[in-house]
Amino acid sequence: MSVLTDVPATTSAADVVDTDILIIGAGPSGLYGAYYAGFRGLRVAVMDVLPQCGGQISAMYPEKPIFDIAGFPSVRGRDLVDGLVAQAEPYGPVYLLGQRAVELSRDEDGHPVVRSDAGTTVRAGAVVITGGVGTFTPRPLPAGEDHLGRGQVYFVPDPAVHTGHDIVIVGGGDSAFDWAATLAPLARSVKLVHRRDRFRAHGATVEKVRSLGIEIITDTEVTGLHGAEHLEEVTIRHRLTKDTRTLPAQTVVAALGFTANLGPLQNWGLELQARRIAVDTRMATSLPRVFAAGDITDYPGKVRLIAVGFGEVATAVNNAATVIDPEAMLFPGHSTEKEN
Repeated sequence: MSVLTDVPATTSAADVVDTDILIIGAGPSGLYGAYYAGFRGLRVAVMDVLPQCGGQISAMYPEKPIFDIAGFPSVRGRDLVDGLVAQAEPYGPVYLLGQRAVELSRDEDGHPVVRSDAGTTVRAGAVVITGGVGTFTPRPLPAGEDHLGRGQVYFVPDPAVHTGHDIVIVGGGDSAFDWAATLAPLARSVKLVHRRDRFRAHGATVEKVRSLGIEIITDTEVTGLHGAEHLEEVTIRHRLTKDTRTLPAQTVVAALGFTANLGPLQNWGLELQARRIAVDTRMATSLPRVFAAGDITDYPGKVRLIAVGFGEVATAVNNAATVIDPEAMLFPGHSTEKEN
């Protein structure tokens, strides 16, 4: 099963889940944490507000090659997430997808109790927060809101859906150019519209899109999306000359970036630094039995890479294990020392 389709949760709303570790965030760090907790013999549940595993990778760039994962010269985002899910699968993690963690309390023994917006209650020995940038919301395309879901999209989890379409991509960042390059082989036509004449995207990505013959229209804004039941065309206007133009389009991808925040987590009493969670060398937060790892954390010298998140979440899980069971060893040994 591909994790980029809607993966059914293994519990239903309003359930009570008892587990050793609750991981909040099903991105790469959280999924690796699910494997590592299982490797340590711990029960683990994974909660995420998105309906699928993978976090930003699944939502924003599942087809994009990733070049900084150790051991992989290049790995497609979709394949990385699928591999992480498969790695954790033998240990039977409980997935609570499409649920936002909203409230943290304590039981009579001081153990964390987390409630989701779906009414699920999770009682855990420890919590590991791996929420990436937190909750991220796409920046809207004002002219396109009436066609959202009827031709206008923010993410492209399955490029094949847009095969044979005339596609207009709006934006000037890496996501916009990545989608242009990904969709070009499938589409009837691809045009990229950006309101400025400079791009935030990496120069090499811009040149790749140019080399594919994709028309890049600068200093231009989308002013209207048209079509009764389905999108048929887009109106654009040059910001300086005010000249207008109509483009055929059955798909508009609004790749305008996103806003991110910690959502309800910021009300839990965690020590925050620059809207991220402060942790120590154990990946422990300011709250007892609550750890954090990955892009959501901050400390002196922090580097935000997927590879760094893998190491951080292993550290978090190992230290959480010693809090759950004071007799447990911090380092359980290498996986190669375990019998298959």
